[in-house]
Amino acid sequence: MKVKWLPALLAIAVTAGETGVALADHRRHQDEKWEDEYWDGPCRVKEVADGNQYKKEIKCPDGRGRSWKGGEWKREFRDGPCRVKIEAKRDEYKEESKCEGWDD
Repeated sequence: MKVKWLPALLAIAVTAGETGVALADHRRHQDEKWEDEYWDGPCRVKEVADGNQYKKEIKCPDGRGRSWKGGEWKREFRDGPCRVKIEAKRDEYKEESKCEGWDD
């Protein structure tokens, strides 16, 4: 008698375990502060995380190498417990996220 459901059960167990580890890792690092600056082609990128806040700023000289749509625009929305604000110009992109209600 062959057991056909065993590989599927193992795949589900491994996926569930990995998801749990990722959530635990996020909660463990949620209070940490970090900052990173790097170049993405001709654009300079700066990312800052501080607890429940995250900021990303991209500056591209003369708009070359940008990955967002052109023109000037703003957007605000909620993503679960987070409030996200995005502001874009021809040569600059700013994203700010503030999250509330994280439970430990």
